[in-house]
Amino acid sequence: MSVRLHRLARLTALALALGVSSGWAVAQTAPAPAAIPDADATPLATGPRSDLHAQVLLDRAHFSPGQIDGEVGSNQKRAVSGFQAAHGIKVTGELDDATWQALQPDAAPPLVRYTLTAEDVAGPFQPVPKGPAAQAKLKTLGFGSIEEALGERFHASPELLKTLNPGVDLGKAGSVIQVPNIAATPLPKASKLVIDKSDSTLRLFDADGKVYAQFPVSSGSKHDPLPIGKWKILGISRDPTFHYNPKLFWDAKAGDSKAVLPPGPNNPVGVVWIDISKPHYGLHGTPEPGHVGKTESHGCVRMTNWDALQVAAAVDASVPVVMQE
Repeated sequence: MSVRLHRLARLTALALALGVSSGWAVAQTAPAPAAIPDADATPLATGPRSDLHAQVLLDRAHFSPGQIDGEVGSNQKRAVSGFQAAHGIKVTGELDDATWQALQPDAAPPLVRYTLTAEDVAGPFQPVPKGPAAQAKLKTLGFGSIEEALGERFHASPELLKTLNPGVDLGKAGSVIQVPNIAATPLPKASKLVIDKSDSTLRLFDADGKVYAQFPVSSGSKHDPLPIGKWKILGISRDPTFHYNPKLFWDAKAGDSKAVLPPGPNNPVGVVWIDISKPHYGLHGTPEPGHVGKTESHGCVRMTNWDALQVAAAVDASVPVVMQE
């Protein structure tokens, strides 16, 4: 993303509800019952060896499927392929028996019950206005709805949460809901970070050159291509402000002016910015997790907020960043 982000980005005291925080731990560990499908909808498979089960296990294994939605898609195939390669399994991108056997030593059920607290539903939730001028007037670019907040918390699409909880008021404290059984365990320190344009992934390598984590990314476009090469990490800003400069955006609207956008999960770079030695470029989160790996970016490397936070916690200035075709 060709954007002049001030490297000394203003940090805030926002306690963002994200899956890498201990505050997001699921309170109930008992397996949840299967979701009751809509009579007119195709039933969502939630049992053992379902796509939803695979996505949860891949997320727990740090081979992220991106936003968990229970559907077969490009991000699931990337995650499966990366997991297979890292575990010496023939790479097919398909959930064959060998892959399930490698995943299932983690016996966690795909869903668990969670009781919504008053803090969960307190908000405030407000729709995010369109355009930088309107967004700059807000104190924070927070969640637009309880569904969005819970989706970010449990690494899930809001639509999945609604499907899993038909007829349940997600905005009511005390409601018991079904959620993906994520487990945001910290990653060890990386020795190298590689972004691969060819398959839209970011991989972390250990000191022995082995991949131990992988995340889907959006990386560049024909207007703002991914800067191929080797770069250094200059710093990490959590809860950054965003310095919007229309001159740096090929698709800026006529009449747009410079603006400083407040922090929050709906900030254009999400909840974390990893600054690199290529001017105006970095690795960061996003306000649209469902688009990661499926749309282009303004040159930067875009991840879901929860994945970006995990990556940020595993790197520092000593970790080289390699961007390759």
